[in-house]
Amino acid sequence: MADAVSADLPADDAAAQTARSGKRKRALTGILAAVLLAGAGYGIWYALVGSHYVETDNAYVGAETAQITPMVAGQVAEVLASDTQSVKRGDVLVRLDDSDARIALASAEADLAQARREFGQTAATSTALSAQVRARGADVTSARAQLQSAQALFEKAQVDYDRRQALASNGAVSGDEITAATNALAAARAGLAQARAAVAQATSQQGAAAGNLAANQALVQGADTNTAPDVLAAEARVEQARLDLERTVIRAPIDGVIANRTIQLGQRIAPGATIMRIVPVGQVYVDANFKEGQLARVKAGQPVVLTSDLYGGDVEYHGRVVGFSGGTGSAFALIPAQNATGNWIKVVQRLPVRVALDPNELSAHPLRVGLSMTAEIDVSGQ
Repeated sequence: MADAVSADLPADDAAAQTARSGKRKRALTGILAAVLLAGAGYGIWYALVGSHYVETDNAYVGAETAQITPMVAGQVAEVLASDTQSVKRGDVLVRLDDSDARIALASAEADLAQARREFGQTAATSTALSAQVRARGADVTSARAQLQSAQALFEKAQVDYDRRQALASNGAVSGDEITAATNALAAARAGLAQARAAVAQATSQQGAAAGNLAANQALVQGADTNTAPDVLAAEARVEQARLDLERTVIRAPIDGVIANRTIQLGQRIAPGATIMRIVPVGQVYVDANFKEGQLARVKAGQPVVLTSDLYGGDVEYHGRVVGFSGGTGSAFALIPAQNATGNWIKVVQRLPVRVALDPNELSAHPLRVGLSMTAEIDVSGQ
């Protein structure tokens, strides 16, 4: 058909068209060759270089922040830290009104002094009770002696009575003598019973005194004014009160930067309420979210090169892979994705990979929590 058209055209036009067709063919051939050459170049680059690295820009700076929470309730008397302020471990952040804590400490110290005094009193009571036990023992001895005397009097009265009774049948004794002997025997019998009762009473009193001594000794035996249970309990209350007083001064537990301060002067705070956070900017890490298809050769210990949007590509950070998250981000979402309808579309998941950074590089170029990063892992070594 082209030959037929060419035949109808003048000779000059036919030659021009043939030249243009040749140029187009050469241009297409050149483009095809360039594409093939670029593809081959990329294939060679990927085989030699690109396949040794996996990269993501879905990475963010994180840190194990310290929550500052009071251990005791109180009114804020002084706030010495503000957002963005750098602090060192041990620096005072907040002071609470310590009036109540000082009163509690004084009361606990008074209770301790009272406990020590009561122990001394109890120890002294043991000495008095020991004397009482000895006195009751003497009473028992005296009562037994009186019992023996009463027993002798009774036996004598019994003999006198029996003798007069024997003589009464012969009329050798008068009725008055028999009456007197009978009365003497009755009196001696009563005296004997009374002496026996006195012995029993003295013995009982001695037992009671011994019991009181034993009970008191149980409180003080094996202890002194420093080891007695009541004293130790009072000392514990003093230590607790002193600790509560110290806790009215809230200090920084780590080095870092203050963030998210929520308290003001005069505010009443409760134990356990978060009043601020400290971000340890010298100990931050990066959580890089790689696609699941990129992680086949990623292992702990592999080197990582990172750049931050804050400083740009001119500043590089070097780190190491330290571990992998236990699940994808969607698995720990408040409402995890579920496929209950059957209308399912596969979504590529991302797994957070924890990367530790070089502290010296962080010191030279500090990062902040939440900043975006680009991470490239060298997987060629494993």
